[in-house]
Amino acid sequence: MSQTDIATIDDVQHLLAGQDYVCGRALATVSFLALKLGRPLFLEGEAGTGKTEIAKAIAAALGRRLIRLQCYEGLDASSAVYEWNFAAQMVAIRAAEATENTDREALRADLFGPDYLIERPLLQAMRPQDGGAPVLLIDEIDRTDEPFEAFLLEALSDFQVTIPELGTIKAPEAPIVILTSNRTREVHDALKRRCLYHWVDYPDFRRETEILRARVPEAAETLSREIVAFVQRLRTEDLFKKPGVAETIDWAKCLLALDVISLSPEVIADTLGAILKYQDDIARLQGSEARKILDEARKTLAPT
Repeated sequence: MSQTDIATIDDVQHLLAGQDYVCGRALATVSFLALKLGRPLFLEGEAGTGKTEIAKAIAAALGRRLIRLQCYEGLDASSAVYEWNFAAQMVAIRAAEATENTDREALRADLFGPDYLIERPLLQAMRPQDGGAPVLLIDEIDRTDEPFEAFLLEALSDFQVTIPELGTIKAPEAPIVILTSNRTREVHDALKRRCLYHWVDYPDFRRETEILRARVPEAAETLSREIVAFVQRLRTEDLFKKPGVAETIDWAKCLLALDVISLSPEVIADTLGAILKYQDDIARLQGSEARKILDEARKTLAPT
């Protein structure tokens, strides 16, 4: 299915389901609007709730290239757009110095030409791509600072970047832009206003079971339901970092690798590192606590 073939919200859900991404109606709606209107999509929520995965699913479903800009503290515009290959430039300069009658103007033009340009994600996203405009994933924008947000606001407004030595480069077709945030800090309203916004929450029991069925189909239904019920109950605990859907999937794969048929306190204790990533959280589930949570989780399971 191409982007122009997406006529309804149901088409988006079907498109994502084909990539084993179980999408709720609200997220499908905002994704549909982003694709139809050409607006960036801003996804905010806890880590591990599937924000990054939807960009991968859309790119794969549409047959587009996925270009990922992983944000971090200290990221600046030049690192996100381009840099010059200084090592190669120095080699070229020394080679030219060894040659008589070097044309310095021609050498300078060559040194700051396409052959020595290293394209970073934002510049790559402005280039024409086979199969159509790429999906540009700007991941964890909350890790950057306000100056980078301001630059990004301008870049996403016109879908163009300027390289002093080469001039302005404008995208022939606007990329599909998806920004994610784990909300470690508030992102400025000006950037959010450029986007369609959606809060990606933890799924309910039914949807998380569907996700697990799609991503780990070899898991038995009884075990899958136990896993989801336990994780859902675990999220109600006062933990430093609650497990996301990604951890649910990882845990299910670990349990299958161990040939586990049903959860037990002993199995849970042995595999807590798949769902909890902080020692203080793991320590909370030692002893009788894991059994208590497992018993409570099982009480919520309706007969199959």
